[in-house]
Formats: sequence, structure tokens, C-alpha cells
Amino acid sequence: MKRLLSLLISLLFTAALYAVEEDITLNTPTGEIHGKLMLPDCSTPCPVVLIIAGSGPTDMNGNSIGTGMTNNSLLYLAKELAANGIATVRYDKRGIGKSSAAGTKEEDLRFDHYIDDATAWSDKLAADKRFDKVVIAGHSEGSLIGMVAAGRSKAVKAYISIAGCGSPAYEILEKQLQGQPAQIQQESAAICKELREGRTVEQIPFYLSALYRPSVQPYLISWFAYNPAEEIAKLYIPVLILQGDRDIQVGVEEAEKLHAAQPHSELYIIKDMNHVLKQCDTNDAMSQMATYTNADLPVKSELVTPIVKFIK
Repeated sequence: MKRLLSLLISLLFTAALYAVEEDITLNTPTGEIHGKLMLPDCSTPCPVVLIIAGSGPTDMNGNSIGTGMTNNSLLYLAKELAANGIATVRYDKRGIGKSSAAGTKEEDLRFDHYIDDATAWSDKLAADKRFDKVVIAGHSEGSLIGMVAAGRSKAVKAYISIAGCGSPAYEILEKQLQGQPAQIQQESAAICKELREGRTVEQIPFYLSALYRPSVQPYLISWFAYNPAEEIAKLYIPVLILQGDRDIQVGVEEAEKLHAAQPHSELYIIKDMNHVLKQCDTNDAMSQMATYTNADLPVKSELVTPIVKFIK
């Protein structure tokens, strides 16, 4: 009962410190991308953080659409930053949630579409006189999207990676298949080799079709072209790298790779934080699932503190 009361007081206090949340849209050649702008109670221009969600059907709040995994991680992050005088924009990526109309056919989608959108958002926010600095914060796959966009847009003054990979996508796929029979690993490696060289593969074994179906191969080719370690090394702006030590999707070694590639960056390994930025004291996947589906559990405060310090 005491813990519940403490949580309610915390939520009410946080809510009191941010002024307003409003709809915001980005016009693209394929349709509107919809987001939410959260403004702190501030009479002078303030920093604004563009929050980029991770892969798959992840919406602007950090929830996986259609899977029951509602954790509101990115919504909580936005609220915490607003409470510290920092505005945020989070958005449904093209083809996801409210931005589904801006999506394309799977065979026409490219990783660069996401990068172009993040770059356009950054330029849009830089032109808004309510903000004095634009920062990109990318979570998971959004880390790489934001990383490249931060290098392309002169509007971006700082970059934050949260649970981002330091290895290219094809290496991550290979690692995920290590528990499979040798034949499957070899076939996957052969397909990846062709895709990395820009060639599609017509004949895909049925047991690998979910990963390498023909309609998704052009996207994979465009994604495989980017190496996070190489991209972060190109940045000449302040860089912050954040990683939880209970993340069972992205290991601490991935954050260390990014830090090694960009030695001027700041690196924080956050104790007992998992991939959805919540408190977790176990690496057991089934036990962690409770945090992936808990929309009432705030993000770790130890995540917010270095972000606020870094931005201000």
C-alpha cells in the first residue's frame, strides 16, 4: 500500500511539472507521420529531444502494437524529461500506429526512409523558436537511425544512444542464430553475404523465410549497409551512450563497441535496467516479461539523471 501511494504521488508530481502535450505531424512524400510534442512549463526557449523508437511494430510510447507488450517506456521518458525542463517529440514511425498511412509496400521500404524522416523531424524542430537546441535520442534500432540522422542534419547539437547496437545488423542476426543447427547457420551466412553485396536471393529455405523473404530483402540490403561503429565515429557533436546491464536483447558489449569507436563519448552502464528501461533484477526472459507488459512501471531514474545532465 505504501509503495502504491509513493508511486501515485510520484506520477502526480511529475504530471504537475510539464505543461502540455500536443499533436505534431511531419509531412512526407508518402503521407503524414504523427507524433506527440511534450512541452515543459517554461517561458523561455528550451532543449528538445527527438525520441526514436526501436524496431518492429514499436509505437511512439515504446509499446509493441498487437503483441500485448505495453510498457510506456518512451512515454515515461518524455514525462521525466519534461519535469526537468526538456521538451520531447516522439512519433510513430512510417507504417506504424497513427503513421500507418505513410507506410509503403514492404518491398519498397528502405532503412534510409527512417533516417530521412528523423533528419526531417530534426530540421523541423530546429526551425521552431520554442527550442534552443535539438538532441536526438534513439532507442534500440532507433539508435542507428538517430546516429546517421544526427550526422546528416546540421540542426542536431547532441546525440544519445539508448540500448543501441555497436555491431552491424548482419552480425546480430548471426549471433541470434548461434543456437540453430550448423546447416541453418551456414545457409543464413550465405544469404547475408549476398545481401551485403547488394544482391537479392530468390531461393530461400522455408525455415528462413521469415527472416529473408524476398519482399524484405531490399530493406535488409539497405540496413546492412550501415555499421553503427563506423557511423558513431563520424559524429562531431557530444555523444552519450546508455546501456542497462539487465538487457537480454542488447548486451553491454554493444555499448562498449560504440564507446570504443567514439572515444569522446560518455558511457553509462545502468545497474538493473533492462531493454525497456525498467528496474529488473534478473536476466531470466520469462521473469523479465512482467516489465515488458507493465504500463504503470516508470523508467529507471538512473537513466534520466545522466540524460538531463548531458543536455543541460
